[in-house]
Amino acid sequence: MDLLHDATNKPSVHHLQTPLIGTIATDGGRAKFSKSEVVEEVKQQLRLAGPLVSVNFLTYLLQLISLMFVGHLGELPLAGASMATSFTSVTAWSLLRGLGGGLETLCGQSYGAGEYHALGTHLQRATIVLLLAAIPLSFVSAHAETILLCLSQDPEISAEAGRYARFEIASVLGLAILEPHYRFLQSQNNVVPYTVATWATALFHVPLCWALVYWAGLGSRGAALANGISCWISAVAMFVYVRVSPTCKRTWTGWSIEALRGIPGFVRLAVPSAIMVS
Repeated sequence: MDLLHDATNKPSVHHLQTPLIGTIATDGGRAKFSKSEVVEEVKQQLRLAGPLVSVNFLTYLLQLISLMFVGHLGELPLAGASMATSFTSVTAWSLLRGLGGGLETLCGQSYGAGEYHALGTHLQRATIVLLLAAIPLSFVSAHAETILLCLSQDPEISAEAGRYARFEIASVLGLAILEPHYRFLQSQNNVVPYTVATWATALFHVPLCWALVYWAGLGSRGAALANGISCWISAVAMFVYVRVSPTCKRTWTGWSIEALRGIPGFVRLAVPSAIMVS
């Protein structure tokens, strides 16, 4: 069943009859909440928002760690790496994260409607779309130097940024797999696995950067490669978790050809989301 059409047009009777918000006591027309209700609501929000805040913080911290290692190589490598990071963030990462926003809408709708099996179909569909989108975005990163020169940037910095951006392509492809799985779990309020994976990756990222930048002698290219490896570690961890964890037994039921049939509908939701994010 394709929830792009079915869940919106045929809601269950149970969900129509059950109010989204329970009856709230009022005092002179104003909502009245007890102290315990407010405290419980705050706890629930923190349980969900806390891990998400830490995940976003660590995601940006990984880039900062890489730049800190590059900074010890000199001003030119740091300038090039900083420009490449900004370039890739705008031309690739933000677009992929925006496309993933379409999955959040569909999975949230399916999960709320009790159509749990549809979440797995949406996940497959989103992964296909993001991987296809990552191909031209990787091409853009591969030609970052040429694009920056066309924008009248400093030739030396552009050359350094181009080398760094080419090694960032690995993280672009990894994010195309990681982002759909993250949205898939988030729509089920299951954010702890991704949080744990991100923390583990962040701790591993520091020695990885040192090994590639200094021990292997790759310089700034090693820092960019470390970003890609760290992204792929998280992506593989989430890929495996979704397929073996008992918590995803209802929402991941295996590969389905149905994922190929609703791609245009997913794209119609994902593209506006990508435009807003970028």
